[in-house]
Amino acid sequence: MDFNDFREFGKAAVDFIADYLQNIRERDVLPSVTPGFLHNQLPSEIPNKAENWNIILNDLESIIVPGLTHWQSPNFHAYYPAETSFGSIVGELLSAGLGVVGFNWICSPACTELEVIVMDWLAKFLNLPDYFLNETNGPGGGIIQSTASESIFVAVLAARNKALKFLKLKYPNIDSNAELYGKMIIYSSEQSNSCIEKAGLLSGIPVKLLKTDEMLSLRGDTLKEQINNDLKNGLHPIICIATIGTTATCAHDTLIELGPICVENNIWFHIDAAYAGAAFCLPEYKHLLSGLEYADSLNFNLHKFMRTNFDCCAMWYKDTNDVINSFNVDRIYLRNKYENQTKWAPEYRNWEIPLGRRFRALKVWITLRTLGGDGIREFIRNHIHLAKIFEKFIENDSRFETITKSSLGLVCFKIKGSNELTKRLLENLQERKKIYLIEAKVNDKYFLRFSICGFEPNESDIAYAWEEISEQTSKILNHVENVNKDEDFAENLIIDKKSVAWF
Repeated sequence: MDFNDFREFGKAAVDFIADYLQNIRERDVLPSVTPGFLHNQLPSEIPNKAENWNIILNDLESIIVPGLTHWQSPNFHAYYPAETSFGSIVGELLSAGLGVVGFNWICSPACTELEVIVMDWLAKFLNLPDYFLNETNGPGGGIIQSTASESIFVAVLAARNKALKFLKLKYPNIDSNAELYGKMIIYSSEQSNSCIEKAGLLSGIPVKLLKTDEMLSLRGDTLKEQINNDLKNGLHPIICIATIGTTATCAHDTLIELGPICVENNIWFHIDAAYAGAAFCLPEYKHLLSGLEYADSLNFNLHKFMRTNFDCCAMWYKDTNDVINSFNVDRIYLRNKYENQTKWAPEYRNWEIPLGRRFRALKVWITLRTLGGDGIREFIRNHIHLAKIFEKFIENDSRFETITKSSLGLVCFKIKGSNELTKRLLENLQERKKIYLIEAKVNDKYFLRFSICGFEPNESDIAYAWEEISEQTSKILNHVENVNKDEDFAENLIIDKKSVAWF
């Protein structure tokens, strides 16, 4: 492939993406394939001869796309959104074309400095505490990680390293780090994301998932009681991970209660705001910021509400030295004369797990500029508006009940009665593949999550989803009613036979 071929291939690929997104509603959101479908269509070895890009693009449409779950479809209502935008797509393309690998300033100064700038833009846009800004005189700052899972794992490792220094002084006769790790404990809510348990597994620190209140929020009294019990038993709490926007119901832990307790007990306070953190930019959601000032670190996913394609997770530290002290490995080939001399040239390799890093800041910069703050706020508010429309459909239909009030772009609901009815509804919906929802369970209630997702969803998409849900529910309930009638008939028939026999 030469430059001319590349130009043609690139233009054709952009046309392909534009057509795909423009016509995505015409595709079933779930694929009609079974495991092994791709292995039966592709050769078992690489081709010996180079192939024309036209053939490859045709195979993409005929072989690969049929096996996709269409995350950008407005009929995708599972999990949380994985949004994109035209600006973000172009930013990803440009980043790939530039081929920058940025682990320190000298590797590509613009890569590092643009990240410093966009992280401060975001911190201000989200109304975060000033100590998270790179531009302040403090030791805080922001970085773009890949996902919330990685961000939380980084916070756990930093908290573990900080606690290890304390425990070595407290237990001078213990030489084994592993033995000291055994005295540590991580706290989070029973409603928190599974990645927190994974962080515990990877770090070797046990995780305790604490009970939530009737609003599914972790409260201060619960945390305080657990801390006291663990301290009595010789355990040392190292980090509490609070959630703003839990996976199951988009519940919010009570930061204003948890934060002071963590400060009092010298426990790292991390806030996982992967989904709901974007709402910090809305004045009407100012209440979510209460208690944020106690955070040692925070993460939120730009690839959810902020229309920056996956993967892209913003993370801030109150004191970057805690992370640098945990991750710094000094090799001569990593040094440069500007190292640690200015706040505009942070050694991001020491703020994260990988050494190399992609130029993610470029797509963030382009996305923020092409959408603008007003465009982002409007987009989030539209998601909230669409969720309210769907919630009204549920509330006005006596066959259903909501589990909680809608929260941002999420509505949780079930068919009244047995959990089996709702399970059957999900099975029917997934068999038909027209819309995609997933299930969750809280306090023995099995329910479905309806999340506003996809590329530029609108009110007609919600009406389409409701029609599909309503129609399948009618079929299920009619079937149950007919079965009950048949059972009643059979029971009466048996009674009649007994009566005849008796006479």
